[in-house]
Amino acid sequence: MTTRRTAGRVRKSFTLSPEAVAFVRETRQRHGLRSDSEAVELLLREAMQATKAQEIDAACKEYYDTASEEELAEQLEWAEMAGPNILIATQDE
Repeated sequence: MTTRRTAGRVRKSFTLSPEAVAFVRETRQRHGLRSDSEAVELLLREAMQATKAQEIDAACKEYYDTASEEELAEQLEWAEMAGPNILIATQDE
């Protein structure tokens, strides 16, 4: 693998399977991108977002799996007090 910096980016050279190359090309065409590099960048961003979402989901699950009945009851009480008004307040910001 070679590495070279170009205008805020790092140039890398990878060896990919024919299936991976075809997938990158299909992604480029489907999204109307100018280059395979843009397609790889898009695919990596999507993978990073999916990983982050999984981490957040796991943290939420862990919290609710370990939260006490008191903590959960308090959250429910706050949610009932806020009701649908919480959505209105956040949309105004």
